Amino acid sequence: MAKKKCDAATDNKCGCKLQPLGDRVVVRRDESEERTAGGLYLPESAKNKPSRGVVVSVGDGRVLDDGSRSKFVVQEGDRVLFLSYAGEDFKFGEDEFLLMRESDILAIIQ
Repeated sequence: MAKKKCDAATDNKCGCKLQPLGDRVVVRRDESEERTAGGLYLPESAKNKPSRGVVVSVGDGRVLDDGSRSKFVVQEGDRVLFLSYAGEDFKFGEDEFLLMRESDILAIIQ
């Protein structure tokens, strides 16, 4: 039997795919720094949540007044910079993600 290929937006246990709705995107937040610039190790409670990550999945776009859907500027795989407290943290399978609107994304890192 062939093994299913799983990407970041797929839960390995159930094979469920994560598809956001409307103008929402799913982002995997970058890991927070373990040490300060001076070399001191930070406890988990002192770490700042990074405001950078990788877009894992995008919705199908916001419905416009004429009934068409808006196009996304970001795509899956883009490294992005977003507002510190944007979106909603959630766990999917064993991974943690962030669900936010595309308007919460400030820039694409190239």
